[in-house]
Amino acid sequence: MKPTFPQEDPELPVSPGGTPSRDAADNMVETREQFVERALAEYESPLVGYAYGFVHDLERARDIVQDTFIRLCQQDVAKVKDGLKTWLFTVCRNRALDVLRKESRVTPLDDDLLKRRATEAPSPDESLDQSERVAWVMRYLDRLSENQRTVILMKFRDGLSYQEICDSTGLSSGNVGFLIHTGLKRLRELLPSELLEP
Repeated sequence: MKPTFPQEDPELPVSPGGTPSRDAADNMVETREQFVERALAEYESPLVGYAYGFVHDLERARDIVQDTFIRLCQQDVAKVKDGLKTWLFTVCRNRALDVLRKESRVTPLDDDLLKRRATEAPSPDESLDQSERVAWVMRYLDRLSENQRTVILMKFRDGLSYQEICDSTGLSSGNVGFLIHTGLKRLRELLPSELLEP
């Protein structure tokens, strides 16, 4: 997978005649190309694994990563260079979620599955009770440190694996585990007893 690169940049140096210098243009394109190729070499495989965690299909994961790098080619290198890893994983995640949303709108309905889900669905009262519990837990979650809150939400709300959380945050697996463990322990201490009951 080799993305195409823009051939013109509005901020290229100009020759004395007022037109962009060809040498300068070549150097700018080459610099951008080298930047993207370095990013590809370093992050393509982890991103494919990350996208696969969402879509569970290797080809679709590769397509999502290709879209991510196409977007990178369209960015101002100076703006994304410092936070490249975070930028790539965020764009990849958003693209994967877009794909899942589109697919959920066009997935054909299975009558048996639909009936099963209807019988398994909670009653309106149960749904309201569950929503209220979630709202209360979210209020208490705000009392945790930002790191604890982030990894807990990624794990339990977004369903990410430890490795995906590590890839997205840059934290080590040990740090992620420690933050989740201490965050949940603190949350249990903060929550009223009625919220801890099943």
